[in-house]
Amino acid sequence: MNIRKITTLTEEITSEGGHPVDPPARVVVVAAVIENPWKGQGFVEDLTEGIDAVASDLGAELAPRVMEALGTELEAYGKAAIVGLDGEVEHGSALIHTLKFGNHFRDAAKASTLLPAVEKRAAAGAVFDIPLKHFTDATIRSHHQTLEFRVADAPHPDEILVALAAAAQGRPQQRLAPLSTEA
Repeated sequence: MNIRKITTLTEEITSEGGHPVDPPARVVVVAAVIENPWKGQGFVEDLTEGIDAVASDLGAELAPRVMEALGTELEAYGKAAIVGLDGEVEHGSALIHTLKFGNHFRDAAKASTLLPAVEKRAAAGAVFDIPLKHFTDATIRSHHQTLEFRVADAPHPDEILVALAAAAQGRPQQRLAPLSTEA
């Protein structure tokens, strides 16, 4: 696996809707820009070799970084991939939609739900929204949120940007009733 760079974003929301958020709502994302393991190969029928060569090591690299950046107990999480223009969306999906990648984050977070995800193909600097959901119960509405993220110079056409995101809480000032209250 060839990593060109790792980028970390930390966001602390101290006010929402004109009201203080105390303690501040903390959300982080850690993203690695890697060389696409299928670069220059044309259409590859079986992606297993690239998955085996990259997915687990990438998950092992990113999971502890996102937990350290969060600096507190995790309550919501998500993942994302942007494939450079010379690759396929399936290349990003192949890396992030495998237990070899995701279980590193689930284990570090002591989580039991599936990681919500987003993937697309785009040019460098593309913005994407990383979906976050509660780490043990995906029906808890207060934790359904989205984190906007971009890396200005990534991905290059032959790269994949892979990100993990975490939140220490649900949305600031959330007021929706629990899903169980609806008939």
